Amino acid sequence: MADAEIDYAAVFQALPGMVALLTPELVYADVNEEFVRMSGRSREQLVGNYLFDVFPDNPDDPAASGMRNLAASLHRVLATGERDTMAVQRYDVQSLEQPGRWEERYWSPINAPVPGPDGETALLVHRVEEVTEFIRDRGGPVGTRARALEAELYIRARELQEVNERLRQAHAREREVALALQEAMLPAPRRVRDHRAAVRYRPAVGALNVCGDWYDLVDRIGGDRVGVAVGDVVGHGLAAACVMGQLRSALSAASRVAEGPAQAMDVLGRYAHVVPGAESATAVTTFIDFDARTITYSSAGHLPPALVHADGEVEFLDGATDPPLDASPDPVPRPQASTVFDAGATLVLYTDGLVERRREDIETGLERLAESLARHRYADPEAMADAVLLELLPPEGTTDDTALIIVRL
Repeated sequence: MADAEIDYAAVFQALPGMVALLTPELVYADVNEEFVRMSGRSREQLVGNYLFDVFPDNPDDPAASGMRNLAASLHRVLATGERDTMAVQRYDVQSLEQPGRWEERYWSPINAPVPGPDGETALLVHRVEEVTEFIRDRGGPVGTRARALEAELYIRARELQEVNERLRQAHAREREVALALQEAMLPAPRRVRDHRAAVRYRPAVGALNVCGDWYDLVDRIGGDRVGVAVGDVVGHGLAAACVMGQLRSALSAASRVAEGPAQAMDVLGRYAHVVPGAESATAVTTFIDFDARTITYSSAGHLPPALVHADGEVEFLDGATDPPLDASPDPVPRPQASTVFDAGATLVLYTDGLVERRREDIETGLERLAESLARHRYADPEAMADAVLLELLPPEGTTDDTALIIVRL
């Protein structure tokens, strides 16, 4: 049958369920017969009148929110041009026979846009199903009307399931990108020259498998030295990961030509100043000289590395701490300090997800870390890393990312 032979006005009036057409000003442009019948209003009381003049909120109920929720949904449709499915709403209706008496009613609305020739929303389709009977009867025998409403709610649930499936697929694609970034930007070396090393990386609960925490090991910087660093970019997900990758690469390159960690951090600070998203990022880098048995370090607002001596003493390297990267409008020279170590010592760098907990002083977390490191000081770096994470991270995970790197000196 050709479109010209279809009486769409008659189709609209015969549509099952309550359907109304609203102007962008939320004035009734038309309503179908079922809307007139179920609403208890005549066509003249509806068409040409403002929606919330016809159906105001119950003034006797201070918690009434039906009008506000419906208005928010309709304005969302106008703003986005997309359909909006609302949860079941309580929206009381005033009795026409007894003015001043309000009847408790429940509705399940869907609002959708009708675009005009210019692509802008010209009308709003307001489809609503009354579910008062279902709400009242859900604890008892289910009648024919409730059966129909159950079917309607099932359809809505299936629509939501389809939306969730699309979101799941989008999340899966983003996760694939995240995993590729993690593999490319966070290598997992097992040795630093002739010394064993272990790295661990744990994203925050609910985050993709990539985040703003990073680590790096640079072999043979300036002769017999190696560089070990960690850093933390504010935020999670792909945006933070991209900033993380830029900062890690910049520090890695700077470390290969810098005279010491302070100079490398100077370069990183200047670079962070022109990288959007690097604000308040922290980092710490250490240069290990195995021949002189010294560690030289510099920190930009980061938690201090831990040096676990062979006798079990844990020394936190906090002698060269400065504000985070890009904290000052004009980069200033960074400090550095040095300490010595004996054979068999262990250097541990980490990010705040390992030790910080809400409503807990940071010193408590550092003490917990020191105790765990001392207890496992004889373990291989791989086993030591696993044991520390097991003891310090809660089984349910944390709300912050965690990077950990352990080097046996």
